[in-house]
Amino acid sequence: MSVDAAYLAATETIDSDNADVVAYAAKVTEGIVGAREKAVALYYAVRDLVMYDMMVTDFNRDIFKASYCLKARRSFCIPKAILLAAAARSQGVPARLGFADVTNHLATPKMLEMLGGDYFAFHGYTDLFIEGKWVKATPAFNERLCRFFKIKPLDFDGRSDSVFHEFSADGNKHMEYLHDHGTFADMPFELMIKTFRQHYPHWFQPGGSLSRW
Repeated sequence: MSVDAAYLAATETIDSDNADVVAYAAKVTEGIVGAREKAVALYYAVRDLVMYDMMVTDFNRDIFKASYCLKARRSFCIPKAILLAAAARSQGVPARLGFADVTNHLATPKMLEMLGGDYFAFHGYTDLFIEGKWVKATPAFNERLCRFFKIKPLDFDGRSDSVFHEFSADGNKHMEYLHDHGTFADMPFELMIKTFRQHYPHWFQPGGSLSRW
């Protein structure tokens, strides 16, 4: 099965040619030969290096760059998925971005206030081409955060999709996928903004985090 060259190319957002991203991916995969093994190592590295934090006050385009996420080491699901995609591409593993709307039953009061409910629109994950097939990986929630919320961290073996926490560690319902937006070779900003306008119109009011978009 052939893979479109776009899934290995650097872009402004998936800046897999950035020196820091290249060096980081090389360090994580040092001594690792196989594509699957590299993808798995990069998944865990990105998942736990960058702390999950969705309380973003300024949605400028720079925060979505893989290199920005790597430097900040604190971000939300979309930039973390972009960083994993960039790191994978820099190591010759084809990668693309996937997005879906989900509901999060374990959201904090602060998150619920920011969103206006438990509907999480445009949740991001990474789709990696490994051993002849696309495999989904979600590096959003770092291990420390998961332990705090009593959620089992998502594992990834490079063979099976790793997309969501269906239940928390104590058996309560955690996350459900509601709408799939598909996969993309680059960050679909226009679709993201359209989706956010639909579900979070208050973000676009004067003084809102997306009022300048």
